Amino acid sequence: MNNIKGRCIWITGASSGLGKALTIKLVEAGNFVIASARSESALADLAKQYPGKIKILPLDISRSLNLKKAATEIREISDYLDMVICAAGICEYEDNLSFNPDMYERTLDVNFLGVVRSLNIALPLLKKSQLRPHFVAISSLSTCVGFPRAEAYGSSKAALNYFMQSLRADLSKIALDLSLVRPGFIATNLVAQNDFAMPFMMTPEVAAERIIKKLSARKFFIDFPLRLSWPLRAWGFFFSGWCKWIAPKLTRIHQW
Repeated sequence: MNNIKGRCIWITGASSGLGKALTIKLVEAGNFVIASARSESALADLAKQYPGKIKILPLDISRSLNLKKAATEIREISDYLDMVICAAGICEYEDNLSFNPDMYERTLDVNFLGVVRSLNIALPLLKKSQLRPHFVAISSLSTCVGFPRAEAYGSSKAALNYFMQSLRADLSKIALDLSLVRPGFIATNLVAQNDFAMPFMMTPEVAAERIIKKLSARKFFIDFPLRLSWPLRAWGFFFSGWCKWIAPKLTRIHQW
């Protein structure tokens, strides 16, 4: 059941994939959404479908972001926020163990520091919410166990997990709800580059419905699908077995 209605919500990564699906479903449920992404044209097309219900705020949450300018621009749209959903993200793989620092910097910059920057911008407006405000970060089930080639991507999401859990500990006596969403494979442009089997793939629309249902209940951990999350958690516990039996079938690295 979705009881998220009549709220002012800021969503990053709103121009495509899961972020776009969340934007549409939350707007159609009766919310006002501030939609952010790098592509201004894609955001404009989305806003045309829902005039008066979506206000676009084009920005890149990477290190090129001008925090002061972005904070000013979002305040010009609304003087409060009830919810923030950080759905922007990138994925790059370590194909030959070259350990290119630039790739790691790019991935951590967007997937982890981008969330920190978003919270920095949003926090003053979340404090002004007349409801119980809610901050949401999109992570990944890939953090349950170490996947081959995912050194950069997995590390960025693992850093995000720890950040959100530590933040929850610090806010245990403060009225700001947090949610850490860890989905499996979603059919988006982000996973279109993957050339390996992706079990239990779901559409962005189905994933968005599941997320919103759990957000309505103010869940902290939102992991799905369970038929993927539970096996991955088990392999994370039995990591030696993962490295002995599963990882050798997945990795492409067979020599230095």
